[in-house]
Amino acid sequence: MAYSINEYDAIVIGVGGMGSAALYHLARRGLRALGIERYDVPNDMGSSGGLSRMIRLSYHEHPSYVPLVRRAYELWQQLENGFGQRLLVTTGSLRGGDEGSALFQGSKLACDINHLPYQILAGPEINQRFPGYQLPEDVLAVYQAEGGFLNSERCIIAHVTAALELGAQVHGREQVLDWEPSGDGVRVETDRGSYTARNLVVCAGAWAAKLVPELTQWAVPERQVLAWFLPSRPELFRPEAFPVFGLEVEEGRYYGFPSYEIPGFKVGRYHHLSQEVDPDTMDRDVHPEDEETLRSFTSRYFPLAAGPTLALKTCMFTNSPDGHFIIDRHPQYPQVSIAAGFSGHGFKFCSVVGEIMADLVQKGETTHDLSLFRMDRLGML
Repeated sequence: MAYSINEYDAIVIGVGGMGSAALYHLARRGLRALGIERYDVPNDMGSSGGLSRMIRLSYHEHPSYVPLVRRAYELWQQLENGFGQRLLVTTGSLRGGDEGSALFQGSKLACDINHLPYQILAGPEINQRFPGYQLPEDVLAVYQAEGGFLNSERCIIAHVTAALELGAQVHGREQVLDWEPSGDGVRVETDRGSYTARNLVVCAGAWAAKLVPELTQWAVPERQVLAWFLPSRPELFRPEAFPVFGLEVEEGRYYGFPSYEIPGFKVGRYHHLSQEVDPDTMDRDVHPEDEETLRSFTSRYFPLAAGPTLALKTCMFTNSPDGHFIIDRHPQYPQVSIAAGFSGHGFKFCSVVGEIMADLVQKGETTHDLSLFRMDRLGML
């Protein structure tokens, strides 16, 4: 089929974690695809910076995520094999709190329903087995050996590199100003040009609602801060000695990673200070309150990691009302597919979400179960 120079089968808005994967899967299927990214490729302006993102099968949010994570693992491994650089690091994962915590009970339920191997460890057992931890006696955690983390920025590079080799085009530093339906397709206007396509895929992260106004109250950006602290005993915080974790404690819900590339213990607080933001005007500076929120937790539960600060970075969550993803076709324009509202736990799914978006473009449906992620659950239709 002959194309004009600015005509495509699909245009992907946003070439971050989700968009880069969607672009790759579209190109892999032989579609003429263009990815448009407002910032650099990759960048730290959205939700994928900061070197690492967790991957885990013990999914307390809902047991039905587990089959998607399994498929994500398969696709990450395929991508890693083709790219030739390590993308996924297995450390094991610990998820818990007190016995009645949602993190502990939900993680155990997900493992039981999906027949995942796991162990239940109490605080003293965790401390003995992984001495970087210093947890109180009343903590119970689900230990699942397959958990770990992804090198998020390298994952984006791998997806983009593979997409380009398959014939996709990528435009960085180009802002989408508007889009509109055009017959059965779409027209996309940017600050550099005009493009037409049969399909549009919106993977714009915190900017999704600015491109799809129907998402305004359903995909809400939130300011997030991450810290890296220098351990006094670095050997206890290496990937082979320190599982990734999620802990629900009296200070809130925190998550953390071993030292990797940046030589420091990485920690964040889920819904950091609960600050809803406009992504274009968000405060990207880090303040003493931000650091203290992360340092006080680290000092209490990981005292051997609470050394000098190495780095502090801001990023964003984009939260849906129920914490579940929004993956669907536009309620009015079926040629437009949307992936948004990943609520701080989406990156691990990028590989499989890319596959899903390519399914929606090609067939209008997917064999993956999207019942938890449909727009109509939120009253958007």
